[in-house]
Amino acid sequence: MISADGLTVEFGGTTLFQDISFVINEKDRIALMGKNGAGKSTLLKIIAGEKTPNRGRISAPADAVIAYLPQHLMTEDGRTVFEEASQAFAHIFEMRQAIESLNSQLTTRTDYESDSYYQLIEEVSTLSEKFYSIEEINYDAEVEKILKGLGFERSDFTRPTSEFSGGWRMRIELAKILLKNPDLILLDEPTNHLDIESVQWLEDFLVNSSKAVILISHDRAFVDNVTNRTVEVTMGRIYDYKVNFSQYQILRAERRIHQQKAFDEQKKMIADNQDFIDRFKGTYSKTNQVQSRVRMLEKLEMVEVDEEDRSALKLRFPASPRSGNYPVILNEVSKSYGEHLVFKNASLTIERGEKVAFVGRNGEGKSTLVKAIMNEIDFEGTLQLGHNVMIGYFAQNQASLLSEELSVFQTIDDVAVGDIRTKIKDLLGAFMFSGDDIDKKVKVLSGGERTRLSMIKLLLEPVNLLILDEPTNHLDMKTKDIMKEALKAFDGTLIVVSHDRDFLDGLIHKIYEFGQQRIKEHLGDIYSFLAKKKMDNLREIERKLL
Repeated sequence: MISADGLTVEFGGTTLFQDISFVINEKDRIALMGKNGAGKSTLLKIIAGEKTPNRGRISAPADAVIAYLPQHLMTEDGRTVFEEASQAFAHIFEMRQAIESLNSQLTTRTDYESDSYYQLIEEVSTLSEKFYSIEEINYDAEVEKILKGLGFERSDFTRPTSEFSGGWRMRIELAKILLKNPDLILLDEPTNHLDIESVQWLEDFLVNSSKAVILISHDRAFVDNVTNRTVEVTMGRIYDYKVNFSQYQILRAERRIHQQKAFDEQKKMIADNQDFIDRFKGTYSKTNQVQSRVRMLEKLEMVEVDEEDRSALKLRFPASPRSGNYPVILNEVSKSYGEHLVFKNASLTIERGEKVAFVGRNGEGKSTLVKAIMNEIDFEGTLQLGHNVMIGYFAQNQASLLSEELSVFQTIDDVAVGDIRTKIKDLLGAFMFSGDDIDKKVKVLSGGERTRLSMIKLLLEPVNLLILDEPTNHLDMKTKDIMKEALKAFDGTLIVVSHDRDFLDGLIHKIYEFGQQRIKEHLGDIYSFLAKKKMDNLREIERKLL
């Protein structure tokens, strides 16, 4: 059992949270919720031991292992993928080497009666007892199982970590955490760099193979499938619900209704008493009653209503010229990088107004095909864009294309047209730019802030073919909902590369699956596709067993 006792964090005259306490039990899978800036990541770092609170402490058994995966991390260079993942067992390997070294000394020394010899025997005995109490496992097999589950191919195992992007290095760190079999796993946005298959594998692992978990995630489906408890950080305190995210939303809404009722009743009571005080404060016969009510109001503990964003911002894409009937036509398209074949003889036709998803494991060619459509790379075969196609493109590196000297407000004001110009501040607020944020220069923004700003800019440009490559990685649930509703109402054609099942649900109705150097078309929504994939995988397993 791990407990947070009276945690308080203050900085710059502001209290982030005050005197919060809760207990983490084995098999608790906790979703840490709250708006951006509420203190979720700070709380996670305190539990991990990476930050110290102003007051309070984290209590845990001496032998408890707490493993933490932050949002941004870089793996050391100099090892292969397999070697780096195996570092999860480094302490065990070091223990084994120490035992071998001590035993070697025992066999070569002859001072059997000396105190130092007896001390050596005691040391090797204690270390051996600890070593052999560890459950015997096949370390190489465990490393292979975890790496393959997270999307690595066997051919990747011997490649240096320096050859991999930040997202893939994050997977290596996640592998090391899972291999340690910790008592508590802390995850901050773990699905941002995972494809759909890896997310599903991670879900299964956390539900069936982990002990306790606390996670921060904007992936609603992932949170709902994994967690059984929700801790909300809001207005400097926490609320603890023994339910998953969907049930928490219902209970939170009920809680706020009760708070609002109590707030309204208290407001009326204060007004009535203040009215009495104002009316009779000069009346001698009422002096005691007036003073009593003044003292009562001074001591009154005010009812607070939890923050809630009531903005009902509706994004609408500006009207754009009608495109031809078939915005994208591929015929026998192939792409290779050197000897590496990404996909071969891909043929597909996307009709005007269709909303389709590109899905599949990372590295199978989703972003490569998007680049081919954008004419950014060479390829074999024929790729034809329809008449009058106007493309709006959001790439994962889109943030780097913003003008650094413009402010946040200017960046959007330059592209906004029509009625939306009167609502730029509301629009920026919906994407988590508020107050002084709108006057910041782009050059001082974080990567996540730049990504959100790029997304707003794209949503305001008149286009009839939208191509979005992993658009939701830095968006919270409310902002994703706003964008999803805008995309559903978009009357043009949409291609979206995403691993976010909740975002794709109800948005797309055709899927192109990338895998094994092919592109395969599936009609239907994301969950019917995933159900079919599960059945196909089960049939494949059955065939192998026969």
